[in-house]
Amino acid sequence: MDWAGAQAWHAAGVAGDPLVLIVGDEELLVDRAIADVAASARANDPDIEVTDLGPGGLEPGRISELTSPSLFGGGKVLVLRSTQDLGKDLTAEVLTYARRPAEDIVLVAVHHGGAKGKALVDGLSKAGARKISCPKVTKMGERIDFIRAEIRRAGGKISSDAARGLLDAVGNDLRELAGACSQLVADTGGKIDDTAVARYYRGRAEVSGFAVADKAIEGQLADALEQLRWALATGVAPVLIVSALAQGVRGLAKVGGAPRGARGASLAKELGMPPWKIERVQRQLRGWSGDGVAHALRAVADADEQVKGGAADPAYALEKTVATIVAARNRR
Repeated sequence: MDWAGAQAWHAAGVAGDPLVLIVGDEELLVDRAIADVAASARANDPDIEVTDLGPGGLEPGRISELTSPSLFGGGKVLVLRSTQDLGKDLTAEVLTYARRPAEDIVLVAVHHGGAKGKALVDGLSKAGARKISCPKVTKMGERIDFIRAEIRRAGGKISSDAARGLLDAVGNDLRELAGACSQLVADTGGKIDDTAVARYYRGRAEVSGFAVADKAIEGQLADALEQLRWALATGVAPVLIVSALAQGVRGLAKVGGAPRGARGASLAKELGMPPWKIERVQRQLRGWSGDGVAHALRAVADADEQVKGGAADPAYALEKTVATIVAARNRR
């Protein structure tokens, strides 16, 4: 089960599942899975006790003590973290309990994955534990899917371009991405496009520079100049904006000059660009000619020289470059 499956776990509930095995080291998803197990258990018993322990809080005999019937009754969710580090004796104790689990206790074992402590994973699986996989979200496409799912979870909707822009701005940490998604939905009313992402994260060089480049390449002069002024006002170095402009225009040249028959993975490999970026540049190429791209390349080369000391006013040089790129888009 992937991260999407981990989110779907909440709907599944834990009724009839006294053993739950969470495998993976994506901390946000692990914490959410644990929280969902506890919430589902509390739906049946609001007074249920949740005990969350790591290997350091355990000693031989402790698991038997924690899973013994309480004199006062009541259910319990017992969370054992980092079970790959339990050691031989504690692992045996957990597996002994798993063969005859108590009806009023949900045992949640969290294992990071890998070979260490695999006997516990195998033993719990054999005992019929419900398994939730929470592996690291490492691929760009998976992170974008995560962003879109987070926005939906918060009650909003985000475009593909905006999701990529948010990933560029915030980075790969899932907790930060989840927080940004929640904040964007709250601040925008739920409908999020790349302009909204640029507006709320304009203080970050990554999103500010590329927002200027995208608007210029798409021929939106007023928006490009607005993004440029915001970027400069929030302290983005002119050289970073020129770099973003250069990358954008070079992307037009690379994709526009690719062999006509090349597509998909072969095209991505040849150009050294991810497929989603190629698709975006292909959309941006509409309205551009080869002569126009060449003219824009010369403009960014001049701008690079100017912002590195060749111009008295780098801001004016950048505004002129943006205007030149927009004009080059319709050059024939």
